Amino acid sequence: MPSSKSVTRSKKLGPEERTAALQSMRSKELDILVIGGGIVGTGAALDAVTRGLRTGILEQRDWGSGTSSRSSKLVHGGIRYLEQLDFGLVREALIERGLLLQRIAPHLVKPVRFLYPLTKPVWERFYIGAGMLLYDIFSYSGLRPPGVPHHRHLTKRQMLRAAPSLATDAFKGGLTYYDAQVDDARYVAELARTASFYGAHVASRVRVEGFIKVGQRVVGVKAHDLETDERFEIMAKQVVNATGVWTDDTQSMVGERGQFKVRASKGIHLVVPRDRFQSKLGLILRTEKSVLFVIPWGRHWIIGTTDTDWHHDKAHPAATAADIDYVLEHVNRILAVPLTRDDVEGVYAGLRPLLAGESDQTSKLSREHVVAHTVPGLVVVAGGKWTTYRIMAKDAIDEAAAALDGKIPPSTTENIGLLGAEGYQAAWNKRGKIARAFGVNKYRVEHLLNRYGVLTDELLDIIREQPKLLEPLPGADDYIGAEVVYAATHEGALHLDDVLARRTRISIESWDRGISAAPVVAELMGEALGWDAERREWEVQTYLKRVAAERASQEQPDDESADRARLEAPDFLKVS
Repeated sequence: MPSSKSVTRSKKLGPEERTAALQSMRSKELDILVIGGGIVGTGAALDAVTRGLRTGILEQRDWGSGTSSRSSKLVHGGIRYLEQLDFGLVREALIERGLLLQRIAPHLVKPVRFLYPLTKPVWERFYIGAGMLLYDIFSYSGLRPPGVPHHRHLTKRQMLRAAPSLATDAFKGGLTYYDAQVDDARYVAELARTASFYGAHVASRVRVEGFIKVGQRVVGVKAHDLETDERFEIMAKQVVNATGVWTDDTQSMVGERGQFKVRASKGIHLVVPRDRFQSKLGLILRTEKSVLFVIPWGRHWIIGTTDTDWHHDKAHPAATAADIDYVLEHVNRILAVPLTRDDVEGVYAGLRPLLAGESDQTSKLSREHVVAHTVPGLVVVAGGKWTTYRIMAKDAIDEAAAALDGKIPPSTTENIGLLGAEGYQAAWNKRGKIARAFGVNKYRVEHLLNRYGVLTDELLDIIREQPKLLEPLPGADDYIGAEVVYAATHEGALHLDDVLARRTRISIESWDRGISAAPVVAELMGEALGWDAERREWEVQTYLKRVAAERASQEQPDDESADRARLEAPDFLKVS
């Protein structure tokens, strides 16, 4: 019978846990090895390990550093897909939205109310209203309440009361409906930690550089630890390729022609201060190509997105001046006081992994996902959308499990909350008492609860031991020093970029893009991770070069020149 120590589960995902995970993966064959630490890959790792499978996952950069941290930050059914008659996708996504809101991650996924302005008084109200009614009906089809109120019709007067900054001649009335939003990067990091908690071996900053084959069968991978420069092999009965826009690149390493292609579609978002215009609601606007969202985001608005082909560096998609002007032009059509480039605090660009079809327009490519055993021992999962990641992960592990010996239990992730979720509502109800007990401002406790859930206790313990870590970071008052330390010791952050761009959103939420916070964050991370002065300076300078390159790329007229400007900055990969 195993000792109690051998089954102890850790909520930490720090350097020691990473080293132990790699040692374990190198020493014994895995049942499942997942390649790709985005939302689908981390979801697949959690799905596999909670079925009792010996599971590992590798990510070449940071958790969620590709597509999964650069989305519109919405958990939604995709109301525009109703117009495309993609009812199955919408229903599936709405059921998942309810699960995420109420069971899996109530501390991270929150309802958000949107306003849809109408420009035609009669037929458009009927047409859009019918779609929103169908949206509400689908949200109830999962045999549980949807977790958000149903849609409502508004008069022009009611709209102006809710959104006083709208131009009065830009609409005739409107409708409101609910979806949900999420800090996508934080969610992926928590998903990786949760998989680790249940026993998965997880490691970021490890690149898969080839596959090991016996005959035609994939039996493992050749891995390169970018932190230590070590190269080694990891053996697995089944490998799952969940690399998103890198799917075709990963498949090419097998030496076999892929059964489908993944096409990268660029979407850019602007971040502007919340006080630039008044509205109690978010906005959804129809454009000639797609839809534009204006999403409340704490003390900011997120405005996006675009939908264009991207044929350049996949790790660092760049927003052009034309992209930014396009978004501003469209949002200004309904604002009484237009926004300008001077109002933009932050800009970010991400790539959607779309299944390539016959259409040349990326907005018409499929958001459905596919799972296939492209060669024996290798399962590929591609396509889909952020909201339905759990279904994609389940389908991928179902496919892999079917090739394993013995009877493998079905997926259980429908009933597994992320770390921090269990007991969140009770903690929220006592947030005033928590604040008084620790001598912390109630606003600060609310901020922490909505980022860490019940794990907030762990941050408050850090603050109790080091009160100076309650101080806000320079140029980023929403975040405190304890969050930086916690990111390094518990959340798998290995570089400055991991904290400024993903564990926090300082890189897009602060006017200086995190430049003033960088030295302080490097100092705190250095103390936690044992960096010397040279390493701290390297981290800061590398981050400053990233900011400069991003700013330069956003002044360029086209993708090619923007990509060239962005690649002037070195990558946070390996310190020589």
